Amino acid sequence: MDSAQAALDRLCDPQAEVSAHYLIGNDGMLWQMVAEGNRAWHAGAGEWHGQGDINSRSIGIELDNRGTHPFSQPQMTRLEKLLADIMTRWDIPPEGVIGHSDMAPGRKFDPGSRFDWERLARLGLAQARGRQGNTEVPFREAARAVGFTAPVDDETLLAGVRLRFRPWGIGPLCQDDLLALPPA
Repeated sequence: MDSAQAALDRLCDPQAEVSAHYLIGNDGMLWQMVAEGNRAWHAGAGEWHGQGDINSRSIGIELDNRGTHPFSQPQMTRLEKLLADIMTRWDIPPEGVIGHSDMAPGRKFDPGSRFDWERLARLGLAQARGRQGNTEVPFREAARAVGFTAPVDDETLLAGVRLRFRPWGIGPLCQDDLLALPPA
């Protein structure tokens, strides 16, 4: 969407058949559209840790950013507070905080390569990149162990893992891709 207002209009339009629990504007403004205990329609088809129907087991937070620029400081600050509160209320570990591109690689690309997962990881709000990955384990097996279980081809899986843990990575699979995965 081109703006938070456009996203809000779409997320609140019953004809669109899409919703989220929260929307955070680029300026840090927060809207809650669905109660956390109710199901929203934000994730669509996908899988994480072998579980489908992500909509029924997640709280959807949409961010006002098309992926063409870094996420703003006010937006990230609001997200950090909201995540900390949600994680406490629902006893969600850092490994349980994922992006759309994690559960539906190839179909979804958000939050995108400009999203600062490392910042969230430093605050204990997301899983950190690996520092001691096991390069003896096949890539698909290592990715599966940390949650990437969606049935996709190797190229799509690599792109999804890189969006999350190594967004600057290019070219074919290499040892650095394995090292970026968190230890299982």
